[in-house]
Amino acid sequence: MKPVLAGLALLAAAGSSQAVTVLSEGFDNVSNLPASGWVQVNNSTAPAGTGWFQGNTGVFTAFSGADNSYAAANFAATGSATGAISNWLIMPALTLDSSSVLSFMVRIGGEGFLDTLEVRFSPNGSSTNVGTTSTSVGDFGILLGTYSGNTANGWEALSYGLWGLSAPTTGRLAFRYVVGDVSSAGNYIGIDSVSVTAAVPEPATYLLMALGVAGLVLRRRMGA
Repeated sequence: MKPVLAGLALLAAAGSSQAVTVLSEGFDNVSNLPASGWVQVNNSTAPAGTGWFQGNTGVFTAFSGADNSYAAANFAATGSATGAISNWLIMPALTLDSSSVLSFMVRIGGEGFLDTLEVRFSPNGSSTNVGTTSTSVGDFGILLGTYSGNTANGWEALSYGLWGLSAPTTGRLAFRYVVGDVSSAGNYIGIDSVSVTAAVPEPATYLLMALGVAGLVLRRRMGA
């Protein structure tokens, strides 16, 4: 029995893992995001302007890197004085699992105008279907979290995990800037230092797994 027990013990030890970064973005050049697989969709009422854009240092500076190295969105996403905003910034397709965590910094500019940011997930591969209206979400029906603020508190750190995934899934994460009526809400919001991490076995774990399997094979041969 000893060879079997040793093999099982080694396999149990193989549960050790470490987090690795599968996506990192500091927004040094927002106009280059499409080349990296990012997608923008502006479903605001009477959409106008450039969806998400390079950070404006006149409002505030980036959390890290160059002063303008963050992505921003504002009330000008709609051309209507009472319009609604639904402004999407969609990440590249990634294979994620229950260990995956999205972390980023967020900040609003100004006081008294409620800015809201939703973080959503689509498990449908490379799909960028967010519907066509200011209220639709298309394939991005999984809401991981919502940030809202109307007071300028500086940069704030947020993290959301995909604990509900039962198996590795290829999909996209997305930021959605949401404003119900720009006549009473919506001013300016920025995001910076976006990262997505996932847990993978530590290098030594692979050796432990191999030794564990070898132990089981040895036991079978000895018992034959």
